[in-house]
Amino acid sequence: MPEEFVEPRVFLVGAGPGDPSLLTLRAVELLAEADFVLYDQLIPPRVLEWINPAAERLCVRDLPGARPDKYPHIHATLIAAGKAGKKVVRLKGGDPLIFGRAGEEAEALREAGVPYEIVPGITAAIAAGSYLEIPLTHRRFSSAVALVTGHELPNKPGNRIDWQALAAFPGTLAVYMGIARLPIIISELIKYGKDPDTPCGIVERASTGAMRSVFAPLRELESARRNAGLESPGLILIGNVVDQRPETAWVAKRPLFGVHVLVTRPRHQAGEFLRKLELLGAVPYLMPTLEIREPADFALVDAVIDQLARNAWDWLVFSSSNGVQGLLKRILASGRDLRVLGGVKLAAVGPKTAATLREYHLIADVVPDQAIAEGLVESLLPRVTGKRVLLARANRGRDLLRTELGKVATVEQVAVYEQIDTVEPDPEVMEALRRGEIQFVALTSSNVARSLLDKFDEILRGRVERGEIQLITISPETTRAVRELGFSIAAEATEYSTDGILAAMVALKSQQPRQ
Repeated sequence: MPEEFVEPRVFLVGAGPGDPSLLTLRAVELLAEADFVLYDQLIPPRVLEWINPAAERLCVRDLPGARPDKYPHIHATLIAAGKAGKKVVRLKGGDPLIFGRAGEEAEALREAGVPYEIVPGITAAIAAGSYLEIPLTHRRFSSAVALVTGHELPNKPGNRIDWQALAAFPGTLAVYMGIARLPIIISELIKYGKDPDTPCGIVERASTGAMRSVFAPLRELESARRNAGLESPGLILIGNVVDQRPETAWVAKRPLFGVHVLVTRPRHQAGEFLRKLELLGAVPYLMPTLEIREPADFALVDAVIDQLARNAWDWLVFSSSNGVQGLLKRILASGRDLRVLGGVKLAAVGPKTAATLREYHLIADVVPDQAIAEGLVESLLPRVTGKRVLLARANRGRDLLRTELGKVATVEQVAVYEQIDTVEPDPEVMEALRRGEIQFVALTSSNVARSLLDKFDEILRGRVERGEIQLITISPETTRAVRELGFSIAAEATEYSTDGILAAMVALKSQQPRQ
């Protein structure tokens, strides 16, 4: 008789090779539902963004002990959380059962009586082959692939790696965790008859914009690695299939491949921009300079909602998507619905704000060609003369709309959301800035620019002046804010949107000499 099914409490989940879009649907589903996530140190921050915001999260780095001594603590943590009734995700790089020690974790869970599920992930060798266009199997060159560890447990029972057999293996060797022992691996393979001229490659951070690789014959591989500066962790590929790759792999043709970009948008608005950067080949870093919050007191917002319901306004003007969200969410939270807007015309500063209105099944009556306050003023002035105009906006920002429209109309404004300066120095981002790895900084508003450049003047100013970091602004107003602080810009978006910033980056990158 089969054992009775018990709902799993712990999920051993493969996070894939690095690109967050290579997570499986099951992995995304579990991360979104998790109560507790225990993740490997090398899991990229972008992958962690799929985690349920309410979940407790812990990196194995923060458990007691050095690396060999951490595993009992990992097992104990999983067992305790599972027995406490939590939905636990153990997030592991690549595939959990390929050099991921998930077998040991599953054994510990079985012995403790904690039900579990194992979710596969794309392992590094598969990703490296796909992203470098190296066919790990090929009808003419390789009918087999061997996945080999380059770093064995010193006291493991049974046979050690048989390098003599691997030297004669009629296929592709994919060696994990072998960079530190590369000279020994090369020596062993050649000693047992592997052709010293066998094509080889090493790749680090496969599938991401930070991917780097080097290729050389087996006997020259270690010196090629040192000259290229490749370090652990990296994957070693050995076999004739390595020479079947094209001169330039498809991923390296992405227009921003290898470019490191700092994104400063509020976290809840940054996801689409980050993903577009990744699809262009960039390595994005997120460090929000502003936090969007609800008003501390909704009294004024509720008062204007009552006025809207009584048709006290002719026009309702939104200068951002946050304004749309702030007002409409409050309308719905107050027990009303969007019929309170039935007697008012709507204006949106640009296509993104208009798109947010459409999410609520509302169509803007006015959207200017130029997605800036000046464009909105120009479009509205002929329409609002003698009318009553309500501006839904942030607690701070430019006063242009109220001042200019107020010349011909009765204008009031209400803060439906608050912008708070919250530059929290992310250690990874700060280290990348100090090492000079970040080449582009995307500045998506004047407030964002002031917050970032004020706080990190000491780190940024010299690098911007030397051209090591290039600032790209979303609009003329943002450019003015940057220049008022004494910084120069490399480019200004011609379309005042994040897509315009992307286009400016691609243009700048195309002007740079190839590395």
